Amino acid sequence: MKKLVRKIKISTSISLITGLHIGGSKENVEIGGIDNPVIKIPTKDGQPYIPGSSLKGKIRCLLEQIYGSPTVGGNSNINKLFGYSETKQISKLIVRDSYLSENSVELLKKSNNMDMPYTEGKWENVIDRINGTADSPRQMERIPAGVSFDVEFILNIWDDDNQKEFLELLEKGILALENDYLGGSGTRGYGQVKFSKRIITDIPLNQN
Repeated sequence: MKKLVRKIKISTSISLITGLHIGGSKENVEIGGIDNPVIKIPTKDGQPYIPGSSLKGKIRCLLEQIYGSPTVGGNSNINKLFGYSETKQISKLIVRDSYLSENSVELLKKSNNMDMPYTEGKWENVIDRINGTADSPRQMERIPAGVSFDVEFILNIWDDDNQKEFLELLEKGILALENDYLGGSGTRGYGQVKFSKRIITDIPLNQN
């Protein structure tokens, strides 16, 4: 690894097939408020977003499962793309925070069926397996199905990198995520997502 020769921008979007919950801070929850809020942007009227760390971490986790890595950092090819601090390998993949598309913002603003601005509340219970009764009700905040987020990946390519292998590995992770879930409570139906067509832009860098 000597020179950074290009950047590859992969633009796409994530559509929510089912409600999404990525947890936020509970510090400002009022008495009687929702128990499990989603993460939001304070400067954008409290709009929810998908942190790049959540998306990147989930894709990496799925790839390590696919390749049978026993621990984080156990696969050298994944480490080359995502980085690994213990061996001082820098990440060559940048995953931006993903914000609601303009159409989704307008859709949610106009909806009369939302429990909160931009989000919905879903009640859940713990089921007593002996008596069959519900216990400990709690309300989860979710971003509703049917909205989308703009997504951007940046792939840094150095002069000794195999660009094709990196793009194929990322694509494999994206496809795996579509058949898994993003965020919390995925085994209970949350977090099913679908990516739109990937648009790849090659950005050569000045070699002077």
